[in-house]
Amino acid sequence: MRSTCVVVGAGRGIGLELAKLFRQTHAVTATSRRPSSALDALEVDNVSGVDVCDRASLSAVAGRFDASTIDLLVVVPGVLHRDTFGSIDDSQVQAQLDVNALGPLRVVEAFSDRLRDGAKVVVLTSRMGSMADNTSGGYYGYRMSKAALNAAAVSLAHDLRHRNIAVGILHPGFVQTDMTGGAGDLSPAESAALLVTRISELSVAQSGKFFHANGENLPW
Repeated sequence: MRSTCVVVGAGRGIGLELAKLFRQTHAVTATSRRPSSALDALEVDNVSGVDVCDRASLSAVAGRFDASTIDLLVVVPGVLHRDTFGSIDDSQVQAQLDVNALGPLRVVEAFSDRLRDGAKVVVLTSRMGSMADNTSGGYYGYRMSKAALNAAAVSLAHDLRHRNIAVGILHPGFVQTDMTGGAGDLSPAESAALLVTRISELSVAQSGKFFHANGENLPW
């Protein structure tokens, strides 16, 4: 029987590429906020209308699974607004906190009972949430939200350890996506391939640690 993988936020970009790769080894359920023709073409279990800010939609997709049946849960969604000091928009900062920090926490809570003991949970974060790595300032909402996500993921690592569930906190690299306006060092496919390697290596001993997709241990 194939392992079961859920990729939340697989409609495009890195999430789509992860679903492509994991379908080779897992029975994949891929979710998206909006219908995605690219995701339809993968011929995986495809669920649209799933929003990390909407607990009801998360509960509905989690309800498709029996208890203790998911081996891997990957949480991809993120939003970035280029806010700068002197022109901070509170609503944009709050939106980033809602999606980037609270969103993944909602996902893991919704799927918690469906995760088998010994499963893996992976959140895609950013090195822009690192205090030590911040040498340029700016991007207030994004940096704050990713730092908050990192803190939440470390707590998840502690809270899920008794079930032998490993929590991966992974920076995908500087990836050419809609979020970056197409700029970046890696294509979504290249980033996804690196992430799959890191996920395959993930163990409880690494749970709650902050890694770059290339394997570098990142500073907090």
